[in-house]
Amino acid sequence: MKKEPSYIQIYNQIKKEIIEGTYEYGKKLPSKRQLAFDTETSVITIEHAYSILLEEGYIESKQRSGYFVAYRDKDWFLNTEVHEESTHIPHVNSVQDTISFSVLSKTMRKVLSEYQEDILMKSPNLGTEELRIAISRYLRRNRNMDISPNQIVIGSGSEYLYSLIVQMLGTNRIYALENPCYEKIQKVYTSNGAHIEMLRMGKDGIQSKALHRTRATVLHVTPYNSFPSGISASVSKRKEYVHFAEERNGYVIEDDYDSEFSRSSKKVDTIYSLEPNKRIIYVNSFSKTIAPSIRVGYMILPKEESHALLKKIDFYSCTVPTFEQFVIAELLNNGDFERHINRLRRKRNQNL
Repeated sequence: MKKEPSYIQIYNQIKKEIIEGTYEYGKKLPSKRQLAFDTETSVITIEHAYSILLEEGYIESKQRSGYFVAYRDKDWFLNTEVHEESTHIPHVNSVQDTISFSVLSKTMRKVLSEYQEDILMKSPNLGTEELRIAISRYLRRNRNMDISPNQIVIGSGSEYLYSLIVQMLGTNRIYALENPCYEKIQKVYTSNGAHIEMLRMGKDGIQSKALHRTRATVLHVTPYNSFPSGISASVSKRKEYVHFAEERNGYVIEDDYDSEFSRSSKKVDTIYSLEPNKRIIYVNSFSKTIAPSIRVGYMILPKEESHALLKKIDFYSCTVPTFEQFVIAELLNNGDFERHINRLRRKRNQNL
């Protein structure tokens, strides 16, 4: 197995010590020079590790004072401080996001040659086994999400999947959304008969005060680069979302449309990875990562709840053509999809 870079090893160790309470909330971390000396690495290595911890919200930087622990695992709802609306401007993409046409056309020709008449067959209701297996392997490699293909539902874009979520969870609940949020999310929920509450955003996600006061039992969040605010939830806030669902016997809908384009050298941790068993429904789409015309999305159901939830929607036919599913599966399996994502991330970093 390939050895992890030194900065990732140091990041993981400090993260573990923060979560376990070795470094308590508000405690100052060693200086970069001191930690470099202790770990027999360079200051640049420590800077890289600290930058990831800073980006994920485990620590905060105070000018001329150093780095301090910002992560809290308890008493989230006691924090009712109201933050001013974030003035962060979301990153505007300045490069072409769509996958190379030559790569896509080559993949399509290969699928036509190998699958032949199979592309004319009706897809299984949850999606083809080929695509669901490819997605599960991709998420295990890239997002530390250990899931079964049987937990995956394929549909024609995230908006279609939102409507299935309402049918799974029911309209007798209140659904809480970020304020502001992508307008279509609100429209899809209300058009499917869901009652919604809009919860005001703070600097690192939905304000704790709003979470405490809402009557909702379902929380729809975009934890990375929420549109249009550009706010990303800190790791403490993500844990707070999980706690919210546990306390209310509810669910969190994790809308993860943009985190694959994170500028961090480390893949962004998902809320799903914090609680994969009962409470989190993960939603993503290939429309942004491959091309807008590819109206293909998928959702991951929590392990222990997947069978019961699927029984409520398993009569629906899959809305994505078999051919498109085979093409995406091939892109995931042969590495072209990951090479495309890595290329775009490098270009975005260069354009900062």
